[in-house]
Amino acid sequence: MKKISIVLLVLIALPLVAPAPVRAIPAFARKYGFNCMMCHTAYPKLNDWGQRYRDNGYQLPGQEGREKTLFDSPTPIALRTSTGLNGWNWRNHGGSTIGFDLMGLDLLAAGVMHKNVSVLLIYTPRLDEPTSDWRGTDPLQPGALESASVIFSNIIPGALNLRIGRFEPAVHPFSSKRSYYLLEPYEVYGFVTPLHSFVFDDNQIGVEATGHFRCGFKYGAGIVNGTGPTPDNNRFKDLYANVSQTIGAGDGQSAGQRIGAFVYYGMQPLMAGGPTSPTGEIAGMDDRYFYRVGGSASLNWRTLNLQAVYLYGFNEKEADEPHYADYTFNGGFAELDYAGLYNNRLVASALYNWVRPPEWDEERGINAYSSLVRYYFGDWSAVNVALHGEYTFRVVGKGDRADKESLYSLLMDFGF
Repeated sequence: MKKISIVLLVLIALPLVAPAPVRAIPAFARKYGFNCMMCHTAYPKLNDWGQRYRDNGYQLPGQEGREKTLFDSPTPIALRTSTGLNGWNWRNHGGSTIGFDLMGLDLLAAGVMHKNVSVLLIYTPRLDEPTSDWRGTDPLQPGALESASVIFSNIIPGALNLRIGRFEPAVHPFSSKRSYYLLEPYEVYGFVTPLHSFVFDDNQIGVEATGHFRCGFKYGAGIVNGTGPTPDNNRFKDLYANVSQTIGAGDGQSAGQRIGAFVYYGMQPLMAGGPTSPTGEIAGMDDRYFYRVGGSASLNWRTLNLQAVYLYGFNEKEADEPHYADYTFNGGFAELDYAGLYNNRLVASALYNWVRPPEWDEERGINAYSSLVRYYFGDWSAVNVALHGEYTFRVVGKGDRADKESLYSLLMDFGF
């Protein structure tokens, strides 16, 4: 117990200058003089009001055109960081590590340009110091423009909004960028099959339409490259759609019960032959289709929220010969979150991830069991510093040959 107390004191005293793989923009709270809890159950997870604010192009519903724009007030810029103690144990081979880490930095900016026109920018600058890999040669964090989009809201009030640029696609039933978990991802989102390089979790470049209705129905549909941040690799544009229905008051984030379904359809070439355009696009050859389809649910009871996703993936076989086969897999996650105490200062969560590849590729199957506790510090206007403890037990493969690892962390998470 004495050792744990010492570690806690050291963590609280450490400089807070490292990233979290999730997003929050506390500058919005400063802009309006709101508590951060106005938009977040506990940052970075959005509540019903925060989701509606995001859906409305970062404008207060009913106040469009009457609030200050980016040109009338300081640009709402925010930083997101975390630092602390991380440990890892590889049970199969007796390997383990533990150490204090500085893990990166996120820069975020968003706001209203004028009525019903908004922007969002997320940039992760390249960081070579204070921490890189153990050889000191590779950067801790490559530079990346993760999001850069313009939002045209209320083209048809509530029913049609357009987002253009690079963004997190609405096909994601739940945002991996606004998860409480700092080390454990939604595994099925990031699962990459042997024959294709498509990653469901990637932010995409293209155009997206979204809308919501008073009856609780919401939709999102988009046309994107499907290649993440890189230029497209064929002439086919990927398509996706997500629909959901909320039953009861709320938006399904922190009140009401929401169910949904989603589908993503794309093409990926097996060969890179053909010309390359001056802007980097490639005329790929021998396209093979793939799709991802699934369902989701977000169920709320008092301060408990259960969110779950099931996803089925299909890749067309690599070649027409009989000994080749289509690649199919399924997976998902279930996460139970609790928020309590004044201003939701205490958060507890349990998460189960699974991925089931075909039998011949079962060594890539995943079972991951995670839990966390977060306690938030700060005054009424900015509850934006959290003490974060997280643990994951992860099994990759099947049977005696499965890799088993434990990851644990005790961190300070900081946004301002």
